[in-house]
Amino acid sequence: MSAGTGDKVKGRVQKAAGELTNDRDLKDRGKVNEASGKVKDGVEKGVNKVKNALNNEPNRNRKP
Repeated sequence: MSAGTGDKVKGRVQKAAGELTNDRDLKDRGKVNEASGKVKDGVEKGVNKVKNALNNEPNRNRKP
């Protein structure tokens, strides 16, 4: 499970509850949590790409 999955699920639930109860604040908090989860997932993907690039590229500064 990715880092942002929990926030995305929590946000979806809050949004739905806010819509059902006409609670605008709850709905807005849900939108924020869902967006936060998406950002966390994006950052995690970026970090993984950098790690993979660093691990797969030979160290050019190393002396033979």
